[in-house]
Amino acid sequence: MNAIEFILAGMLAAATPFLLAALGELVAERAGVLNLGVEGLMAFGAVLAFIVVYQGGGHLLGFVVAGFGGAVLSLLFAFVTLGFRANQVAAGLAIGILGQGLSALFGKTYESLTVRGLPKLALPGLSELPVIGGLFVQDIVVWISLAATLALWAIFAYTKLGLIVRAVGENPKAAHAIGYSVISVRVLAIAFGGAMAGFAGAYASVVYTPLWADGMIAGRGWIAIALVVFGTWLTGRIFLGACLFGAVSLMGLAAQATGLDVPSQLLSSLPYLVTIIVLGIISADRRLLKLNGVASLGEPFER
Repeated sequence: MNAIEFILAGMLAAATPFLLAALGELVAERAGVLNLGVEGLMAFGAVLAFIVVYQGGGHLLGFVVAGFGGAVLSLLFAFVTLGFRANQVAAGLAIGILGQGLSALFGKTYESLTVRGLPKLALPGLSELPVIGGLFVQDIVVWISLAATLALWAIFAYTKLGLIVRAVGENPKAAHAIGYSVISVRVLAIAFGGAMAGFAGAYASVVYTPLWADGMIAGRGWIAIALVVFGTWLTGRIFLGACLFGAVSLMGLAAQATGLDVPSQLLSSLPYLVTIIVLGIISADRRLLKLNGVASLGEPFER
């Protein structure tokens, strides 16, 4: 397997934690809420899933517990920001720190332990293709995340539910005037975002790298937040961005395998360098951000 085949084979799996967390953050931001605690929510979900799987509960239960834990912790953020109209940036950072602290506390006795990952599922015929065949050999969570991406795109594009969420984010007073509960919609959007972040953390700890180490999320939550801006709040672009960052995160391993004499620290920083560069390029296009941005993002709602 050459470097290109290696990157293509692992790109979707590497992209899945970014994608799941970014999809959850997309829903929250579409509803007008900016949650910067994704990193901590992912870490909290990761440790919960690892503990459940290590204790013999199975991967499905691990994901359920991780999603539930992420949703509950995000509801604390909702209580503070929607109930008391606290600053969303400060509250999100506090929740993120809380989640990382809880993950370190709960995971202390599980440090460096491992669990069994999930088997790969190959699509007949497509997995035998030269060069790109590895794209079609993935675990079931990757396939589910692709289906979730399509479902979320369809919800925002074609359903009344998607229109309600977008209306609450664009003009909450108008949505309230025609009878929709802005607070309820935002609470549900925040809980969904927290659950997705929990799923993303669970995938990182019990499937992608099935071991527990403090700090193993390693900035994936921040990249997921950046992905929403990178994708200009559009599902398809967020998916492409997740694939890009997944591929970039594998380039360091591919370069080392080919014997390229580059410091490993520089190679491991590639995803974050790409994040900064891409955000700079996207932010320079004010027209694009204004066209697809959320008008009331981060603003508290008052009846």
